[in-house]
Amino acid sequence: MKKKIRGTRNRPRLCVFRSNKHIYAQIIDDINQKIITSSSTVEKVIKEKIKIPYNCNAARSIGQHIAQKSKVLGIQEIVFDRQNKIYHGRVRALAEAVREEGIKF
Repeated sequence: MKKKIRGTRNRPRLCVFRSNKHIYAQIIDDINQKIITSSSTVEKVIKEKIKIPYNCNAARSIGQHIAQKSKVLGIQEIVFDRQNKIYHGRVRALAEAVREEGIKF
């Protein structure tokens, strides 16, 4: 059985969902059960920057975008939730981009 990953008030949860065509990232407040901010390859701003939405470069740009949004909101530390996907490829590219922007997890 999978252990439930939960964020705290000081460390909200960064949930990453990867489909075959797109990648989505959400920062979630588990205590109030609200999505604080999100970013994905279906957003108009991101679509203009990237050509292919299902490669590692697209995942890196989503990671940078979600990290910048979270820094504006004052979030410096998160709990990383990869939803049972292996830490490889697009999930890894997104996580490394978030770390490069200065978010700790």
